[in-house]
Amino acid sequence: MVKKLQKMSADKKTAPPLASAVKESAQQIWLAGLGAFSKAQEEGGKVFETLVKEGLTIQRKTQAAAEEKISEATSKMANMATDIQSKAGHQWDKLENIFEERVAKALNKLGVPSAKDVDALTARIDELNKSIQKMNGKPPAARKTEKPAAKAPAKKPASTAARPAAAKRPTARKSA
Repeated sequence: MVKKLQKMSADKKTAPPLASAVKESAQQIWLAGLGAFSKAQEEGGKVFETLVKEGLTIQRKTQAAAEEKISEATSKMANMATDIQSKAGHQWDKLENIFEERVAKALNKLGVPSAKDVDALTARIDELNKSIQKMNGKPPAARKTEKPAAKAPAKKPASTAARPAAAKRPTARKSA
């Protein structure tokens, strides 16, 4: 190892311009690195601001696109809800019709007249009244077509409330 060092020192003595050139080149590389670092620091703020602006632009575009998609989805959901509501309404109408038909059949089996039957009878009574009036020579009396108001619940006669206790039936006595 000593021999190597001696050989290198001998080479240094013979080639001083080469060492100084290498030293000078290394110094320039170092200074170039420092300059690049300084330049990066100066322009780093500018680059950072530029990146922030680009990020803000992208965020706005993304938000606009997202709002558009949300609007489209809301519109589609509203249309679907309307369709479902209309289909459900049709189903309820069908169910209501089936229920009305079954109730009408049950009432018919029990002998309860339908509204059509009552209307037909009313028309027939009116015709008969007109015929009778013509036979008697009197003008026909006008009929009211309004339905009668709901009857009030029947009240107990006052005589039953005022009955004396003695008027009650006597109970059979048991023989002891």
